[in-house]
Amino acid sequence: MTPRIAVLGCGYWGSNHIRTLKSLGALTAVSDENLARAEGFAIEQDCMAIPPAELMSHPDIDAIVLALPPQHHAEYAIRAIEAGKDVLVEKPIALTVEDAVRAVEVAKTAGRIFMVGHVLRFHPAFEQMKALIDAGELGDIRYIHSHRLGLGKFHTENDALWDLAPHDLSMILAITGVEPVEIRGEGAALLDHLSDFAHLHMRFPGGLRSHLFASRLNPYRERKLTVVGTRAMAVFDDVESWERKLAVYRHAVWQDSGQWAFTTNEPSYVPVAEGMPLTRELQHFISCVETRAAPRTSGEEAVRVLRILTAGTVTHD
Repeated sequence: MTPRIAVLGCGYWGSNHIRTLKSLGALTAVSDENLARAEGFAIEQDCMAIPPAELMSHPDIDAIVLALPPQHHAEYAIRAIEAGKDVLVEKPIALTVEDAVRAVEVAKTAGRIFMVGHVLRFHPAFEQMKALIDAGELGDIRYIHSHRLGLGKFHTENDALWDLAPHDLSMILAITGVEPVEIRGEGAALLDHLSDFAHLHMRFPGGLRSHLFASRLNPYRERKLTVVGTRAMAVFDDVESWERKLAVYRHAVWQDSGQWAFTTNEPSYVPVAEGMPLTRELQHFISCVETRAAPRTSGEEAVRVLRILTAGTVTHD
């Protein structure tokens, strides 16, 4: 039987969850502090509208997707878990590592599913890139850099780092398999006290290094993850069309008589099956609720991402 899922938070991203869950036949209810907004979605999607105060104890709900302002995520996740619900919590799952750890531990003790919305882990192009890396096609990974740039998405609580970087950090951690041993952050606040530009420099065990650049004041849109290995380099470019989203460059670099030499090659584009990452993420959540399997994007992973964000945050007066 398909789990009966409710979405708490009917804002921009919550509305995407609502429509996608409806298409998967798993949407039972919507909830929001703005009752009129919830009622509107309930009518549109032919489901129940349940006030937040009644949602946790509602007997017809098995799991809840939390798409709230991040300062409320940990509190509502704990309330849902203690009421016996499984949860998918949008990123970031909390604003402090302590709150995140507390929520994850409550879920572990209660035996509930705790999944985090690191949606790009479910992008077919990233999955294909990860498969190439795991198969050794790129050789030993030496460097990873990501660029997530654009204009807009200004928040009163989140700066560019906390809003934009979790997706890329989740992918970087999936590739490295370990947390960085050194983190250095740089930021610049142009509009108010929150950084609009953010750089993260990370060093991992074994010498692998990574660099992340996030900006919400950029004149063009860029969504690139580049992985540099000893045999080849791969680029996941989410702005490109499907047939060009994943490129592999088999450049060669060597020493000749004490001098460095290199040859360049045209990229080869790896076939990627089209699929909406959010749909695939929610299908995975439904499967985890049904089978009790551990989610690919677990609460523990979200805690690791939060530790990096916290260490790399630059404060501004």
